Amino acid sequence: MQRRHTDRKLYFQELARTSENYILPFIENHIHVGPDLTVLEVGCGEGGNLVPFSRRGCSVTGIDISADRIEEARAFFSAEHLQGEFLCQDVFKVELIGRFDIIIMRDVIEHVREKGRLFAAVSALLNDNGLIYMAFPPWQMPFGGHQQICRNRVISSLPFIHLLPRKVYKALMKRASVNQRAIDELLEIKDCRMTIEHFKKLVRESDLKQADEVCYLINPHYEVKFGLKPRKVIFPFSALPVCRNFYTTSYFTILKLN
Repeated sequence: MQRRHTDRKLYFQELARTSENYILPFIENHIHVGPDLTVLEVGCGEGGNLVPFSRRGCSVTGIDISADRIEEARAFFSAEHLQGEFLCQDVFKVELIGRFDIIIMRDVIEHVREKGRLFAAVSALLNDNGLIYMAFPPWQMPFGGHQQICRNRVISSLPFIHLLPRKVYKALMKRASVNQRAIDELLEIKDCRMTIEHFKKLVRESDLKQADEVCYLINPHYEVKFGLKPRKVIFPFSALPVCRNFYTTSYFTILKLN
Protein backbone atom coordinates (compact mmCIF):
# COMPACT_ATOMS: atom_id res chain seq x y z
CA MET A 1 0.00 0.00 0.00
CA GLN A 2 1.34 3.42 -0.95
CA ARG A 3 1.31 6.51 1.29
CA ARG A 4 -1.43 8.11 -0.82
CA HIS A 5 -3.82 5.31 0.18
CA THR A 6 -3.66 6.43 3.82
CA ASP A 7 -2.80 10.13 3.45
CA ARG A 8 -6.08 11.35 1.96
CA LYS A 9 -4.98 15.00 1.72
CA LEU A 10 -2.04 13.94 -0.45
CA TYR A 11 -4.39 11.83 -2.57
CA PHE A 12 -6.75 14.82 -2.90
CA GLN A 13 -3.91 17.05 -4.08
CA GLU A 14 -2.64 14.47 -6.59
CA LEU A 15 -6.11 13.98 -8.07
CA ALA A 16 -6.49 17.74 -8.40
CA ARG A 17 -3.23 18.00 -10.36
CA THR A 18 -4.13 15.18 -12.74
CA SER A 19 -7.59 16.63 -13.24
CA GLU A 20 -6.15 20.07 -14.01
CA ASN A 21 -3.52 18.77 -16.43
CA TYR A 22 -5.37 15.99 -18.22
CA ILE A 23 -9.06 15.56 -17.40
CA LEU A 24 -10.18 19.17 -17.80
CA PRO A 25 -8.29 19.62 -21.12
CA PHE A 26 -9.79 16.37 -22.44
CA ILE A 27 -13.28 17.59 -21.55
CA GLU A 28 -12.55 21.04 -22.95
CA ASN A 29 -12.01 19.52 -26.39
CA HIS A 30 -15.81 19.29 -26.38
CA ILE A 31 -17.11 22.08 -24.14
CA HIS A 32 -15.64 25.30 -22.80
CA VAL A 33 -15.29 25.02 -19.04
CA GLY A 34 -16.38 28.25 -17.37
CA PRO A 35 -18.51 29.85 -14.66
CA ASP A 36 -21.81 29.12 -16.39
CA LEU A 37 -21.44 25.34 -16.16
CA THR A 38 -22.75 22.86 -13.61
CA VAL A 39 -20.51 19.86 -12.85
CA LEU A 40 -21.39 16.67 -11.00
CA GLU A 41 -18.95 13.97 -9.95
CA VAL A 42 -20.38 10.55 -9.16
CA GLY A 43 -18.15 8.69 -6.70
CA CYS A 44 -16.27 11.88 -5.89
CA GLY A 45 -14.31 10.55 -2.89
CA GLU A 46 -12.33 13.45 -1.41
CA GLY A 47 -13.29 15.71 -4.31
CA GLY A 48 -9.86 16.23 -5.87
CA ASN A 49 -11.10 15.79 -9.44
CA LEU A 50 -13.47 18.74 -8.98
CA VAL A 51 -10.81 21.23 -7.85
CA PRO A 52 -9.92 22.72 -11.28
CA PHE A 53 -13.59 23.02 -12.20
CA SER A 54 -14.32 24.93 -9.01
CA ARG A 55 -11.33 27.18 -9.70
CA ARG A 56 -12.79 27.91 -13.14
CA GLY A 57 -15.95 29.13 -11.42
CA CYS A 58 -18.16 26.15 -12.22
CA SER A 59 -20.92 25.15 -9.83
CA VAL A 60 -19.59 21.79 -8.63
CA THR A 61 -21.38 18.98 -6.79
CA GLY A 62 -19.91 15.70 -5.62
CA ILE A 63 -21.77 12.62 -4.42
CA ASP A 64 -20.37 9.51 -2.79
CA ILE A 65 -21.80 6.68 -0.71
CA SER A 66 -18.99 7.06 1.85
CA ALA A 67 -19.84 9.60 4.56
CA ASP A 68 -16.15 9.75 5.57
CA ARG A 69 -15.06 10.71 2.07
CA ILE A 70 -17.74 13.40 1.85
CA GLU A 71 -16.59 14.91 5.15
CA GLU A 72 -13.01 14.91 3.86
CA ALA A 73 -14.10 16.59 0.61
CA ARG A 74 -15.86 19.34 2.53
CA ALA A 75 -12.83 19.87 4.78
CA PHE A 76 -10.30 19.88 1.92
CA PHE A 77 -12.37 22.29 -0.20
CA SER A 78 -12.81 24.59 2.78
CA ALA A 79 -9.06 24.56 3.47
CA GLU A 80 -8.42 25.50 -0.18
CA HIS A 81 -11.11 28.24 -0.04
CA LEU A 82 -13.03 26.54 -2.85
CA GLN A 83 -16.77 26.35 -3.42
CA GLY A 84 -18.42 22.97 -3.78
CA GLU A 85 -21.38 20.98 -2.53
CA PHE A 86 -20.76 17.43 -1.32
CA LEU A 87 -23.53 14.99 -0.53
CA CYS A 88 -23.52 11.47 0.85
CA GLN A 89 -25.86 9.89 -1.68
CA ASP A 90 -26.25 6.75 -3.74
CA VAL A 91 -26.46 7.53 -7.47
CA PHE A 92 -29.35 5.05 -7.74
CA LYS A 93 -31.32 6.98 -5.09
CA VAL A 94 -30.00 10.43 -5.79
CA GLU A 95 -31.98 13.51 -4.74
CA LEU A 96 -30.62 16.36 -6.83
CA ILE A 97 -32.41 19.35 -8.31
CA GLY A 98 -31.79 20.02 -11.99
CA ARG A 99 -29.44 18.50 -14.52
CA PHE A 100 -25.73 18.95 -15.17
CA ASP A 101 -23.56 20.12 -18.06
CA ILE A 102 -20.67 17.83 -17.14
CA ILE A 103 -20.78 14.56 -15.24
CA ILE A 104 -17.50 12.99 -14.12
CA MET A 105 -17.02 9.33 -13.26
CA ARG A 106 -13.38 8.47 -12.83
CA ASP A 107 -12.44 4.95 -11.74
CA VAL A 108 -15.99 4.25 -10.60
CA ILE A 109 -17.70 1.97 -13.10
CA GLU A 110 -15.38 -0.97 -12.41
CA HIS A 111 -16.72 -1.00 -8.83
CA VAL A 112 -20.41 -1.09 -9.79
CA ARG A 113 -22.30 -4.33 -10.41
CA GLU A 114 -25.40 -2.85 -12.08
CA LYS A 115 -23.61 -1.07 -14.89
CA GLY A 116 -26.58 -0.75 -17.23
CA ARG A 117 -28.59 0.80 -14.42
CA LEU A 118 -25.70 3.19 -13.74
CA PHE A 119 -25.74 4.37 -17.36
CA ALA A 120 -29.47 5.04 -17.11
CA ALA A 121 -29.07 6.91 -13.81
CA VAL A 122 -26.36 9.28 -15.03
CA SER A 123 -28.09 9.83 -18.38
CA ALA A 124 -31.13 11.10 -16.48
CA LEU A 125 -28.91 13.67 -14.71
CA LEU A 126 -27.34 15.05 -17.91
CA ASN A 127 -28.38 18.22 -19.74
CA ASP A 128 -29.36 17.77 -23.39
CA ASN A 129 -26.12 19.38 -24.60
CA GLY A 130 -23.99 18.08 -21.76
CA LEU A 131 -21.34 15.37 -21.64
CA ILE A 132 -20.13 12.60 -19.41
CA TYR A 133 -16.43 11.99 -18.82
CA MET A 134 -15.64 8.43 -17.79
CA ALA A 135 -12.30 6.79 -17.10
CA PHE A 136 -11.42 3.35 -15.83
CA PRO A 137 -8.56 0.84 -15.79
CA PRO A 138 -9.43 -2.05 -18.15
CA TRP A 139 -9.60 -5.34 -16.28
CA GLN A 140 -6.69 -7.11 -17.97
CA MET A 141 -4.15 -4.35 -17.46
CA PRO A 142 -1.31 -5.20 -15.00
CA PHE A 143 -3.05 -3.74 -11.95
CA GLY A 144 -6.65 -3.85 -13.13
CA GLY A 145 -7.57 -5.73 -9.96
CA HIS A 146 -6.47 -2.77 -7.76
CA GLN A 147 -4.15 -5.12 -5.87
CA GLN A 148 -1.97 -2.12 -5.09
CA ILE A 149 -4.34 -1.26 -2.23
CA CYS A 150 -3.07 -4.26 -0.23
CA ARG A 151 -0.83 -3.65 2.74
CA ASN A 152 1.18 -6.72 1.77
CA ARG A 153 4.19 -5.47 -0.22
CA VAL A 154 4.47 -8.58 -2.38
CA ILE A 155 0.81 -8.82 -3.38
CA SER A 156 0.51 -5.06 -3.94
CA SER A 157 3.40 -5.07 -6.41
CA LEU A 158 2.57 -8.22 -8.42
CA PRO A 159 1.03 -7.49 -11.84
CA PHE A 160 -1.68 -9.63 -13.44
CA ILE A 161 -2.38 -11.78 -10.36
CA HIS A 162 -6.02 -10.65 -10.45
CA LEU A 163 -6.40 -12.68 -13.67
CA LEU A 164 -5.86 -15.91 -11.77
CA PRO A 165 -8.94 -18.10 -11.18
CA ARG A 166 -10.99 -16.73 -8.28
CA LYS A 167 -10.16 -19.59 -5.88
CA VAL A 168 -6.44 -19.40 -6.65
CA TYR A 169 -6.42 -15.61 -6.30
CA LYS A 170 -8.21 -15.81 -2.94
CA ALA A 171 -5.91 -18.57 -1.68
CA LEU A 172 -2.84 -16.57 -2.69
CA MET A 173 -4.02 -13.53 -0.74
CA LYS A 174 -4.84 -15.63 2.30
CA ARG A 175 -1.41 -17.26 2.12
CA ALA A 176 0.12 -13.79 2.02
CA SER A 177 -1.89 -12.81 5.14
CA VAL A 178 -3.87 -10.10 3.37
CA ASN A 179 -6.63 -8.97 5.76
CA GLN A 180 -10.15 -10.20 5.08
CA ARG A 181 -11.54 -6.74 4.37
CA ALA A 182 -9.02 -6.20 1.58
CA ILE A 183 -9.65 -9.69 0.21
CA ASP A 184 -13.40 -9.03 0.08
CA GLU A 185 -12.83 -5.72 -1.70
CA LEU A 186 -10.47 -7.22 -4.26
CA LEU A 187 -12.81 -10.13 -4.97
CA GLU A 188 -15.68 -7.69 -5.43
CA ILE A 189 -13.59 -5.77 -7.97
CA LYS A 190 -12.89 -9.07 -9.72
CA ASP A 191 -16.64 -9.73 -9.89
CA CYS A 192 -17.38 -6.19 -11.14
CA ARG A 193 -14.51 -6.00 -13.62
CA MET A 194 -14.72 -3.76 -16.68
CA THR A 195 -13.26 -4.17 -20.16
CA ILE A 196 -13.31 -1.74 -23.05
CA GLU A 197 -15.46 -4.13 -25.08
CA HIS A 198 -18.03 -4.48 -22.32
CA PHE A 199 -18.08 -0.71 -21.92
CA LYS A 200 -18.77 -0.17 -25.61
CA LYS A 201 -21.58 -2.71 -25.47
CA LEU A 202 -23.14 -0.87 -22.54
CA VAL A 203 -22.98 2.41 -24.46
CA ARG A 204 -24.73 0.86 -27.47
CA GLU A 205 -27.49 -0.41 -25.18
CA SER A 206 -27.96 2.99 -23.52
CA ASP A 207 -29.25 6.43 -24.53
CA LEU A 208 -25.66 7.57 -24.96
CA LYS A 209 -23.04 7.67 -27.70
CA GLN A 210 -19.27 7.95 -27.59
CA ALA A 211 -17.85 11.25 -28.80
CA ASP A 212 -14.19 10.62 -27.97
CA GLU A 213 -11.84 8.01 -26.50
CA VAL A 214 -8.18 7.65 -25.63
CA CYS A 215 -6.28 4.54 -24.54
CA TYR A 216 -3.33 5.41 -22.31
CA LEU A 217 -0.36 3.09 -22.16
CA ILE A 218 0.92 5.18 -19.24
CA ASN A 219 -1.93 6.51 -17.12
CA PRO A 220 -1.82 10.34 -16.81
CA HIS A 221 -2.11 9.92 -13.04
CA TYR A 222 1.23 8.09 -13.04
CA GLU A 223 2.88 11.47 -13.62
CA VAL A 224 2.14 12.59 -10.06
CA LYS A 225 2.44 9.09 -8.61
CA PHE A 226 5.66 7.92 -10.23
CA GLY A 227 7.01 10.81 -12.31
CA LEU A 228 6.19 9.01 -15.57
CA LYS A 229 5.14 11.00 -18.63
CA PRO A 230 1.74 9.87 -19.98
CA ARG A 231 1.82 7.94 -23.26
CA LYS A 232 -1.07 6.86 -25.45
CA VAL A 233 -1.44 3.39 -26.92
CA ILE A 234 -0.52 3.76 -30.57
CA PHE A 235 -2.59 2.56 -33.50
CA PRO A 236 -3.25 -0.25 -34.43
CA PHE A 237 -2.85 -1.62 -30.88
CA SER A 238 -5.42 0.86 -29.55
CA ALA A 239 -7.99 -0.59 -31.97
CA LEU A 240 -7.43 -4.29 -31.28
CA PRO A 241 -10.36 -5.67 -29.24
CA VAL A 242 -9.43 -7.57 -26.08
CA CYS A 243 -5.68 -7.12 -26.69
CA ARG A 244 -5.82 -3.39 -25.97
CA ASN A 245 -7.09 -4.11 -22.47
CA PHE A 246 -3.64 -5.50 -21.61
CA TYR A 247 -1.82 -2.36 -22.90
CA THR A 248 -4.23 0.28 -21.60
CA THR A 249 -3.69 1.43 -18.01
CA SER A 250 -6.43 4.07 -18.26
CA TYR A 251 -9.27 4.47 -20.74
CA PHE A 252 -10.66 8.01 -21.18
CA THR A 253 -13.94 8.60 -22.97
CA ILE A 254 -16.57 11.27 -23.58
CA LEU A 255 -20.25 10.33 -23.78
CA LYS A 256 -23.18 12.41 -25.00
CA LEU A 257 -26.89 11.85 -25.28
CA ASN A 258 -28.11 10.34 -28.56
